[in-house]
Amino acid sequence: MLLIEAGPQSVTLKAVGARIGRTHANLLHHFGSAAGLQKALAGHLAKTVCDTIIEAVRASRAGLGSPREVVDLAFDAFDKEGAGALASWMILTGNEDALTPIVETIHQLVDEIAPEEAAHGAAPTQVHEETLALVLMAMGDALIGTALSRSLGLPETAARDRAERMLTRSMDITLSQG
Repeated sequence: MLLIEAGPQSVTLKAVGARIGRTHANLLHHFGSAAGLQKALAGHLAKTVCDTIIEAVRASRAGLGSPREVVDLAFDAFDKEGAGALASWMILTGNEDALTPIVETIHQLVDEIAPEEAAHGAAPTQVHEETLALVLMAMGDALIGTALSRSLGLPETAARDRAERMLTRSMDITLSQG
């Protein structure tokens, strides 16, 4: 994928057109601009990642998965899948509007999970707060995590480990209340 190979600045109509064998004009007609293309990419990436995360959350609640799997999926989405770099690029280039699909998709994920969590004893805002913390941790880790961890003398997995402890503690509390 162009985003992962060359970074978000490479996601241009011309580069994508060359990659998929279409003309710049074809993509311009479909997306309207490079910003439109990036917005569509952000939406696709967010949907794909959130669909995977929701399945992992359900598996974890059913005892078939673990909080670490949820954490790794979220962190990998922002790091290895390029969502962190894409989001940062869009903010830096003044294309914050393109973040809307990411934010809306995460909100839909929370809206879908929250009733299930409430049925297990979670507080009304607990899923919202945990999602916010997890996404911010994953985004920050994608952007500066490796350098900061090394500087602090911590393992590169320190943020993931912390996020896992947060989710595990939350699940333990919820299960003890339910």
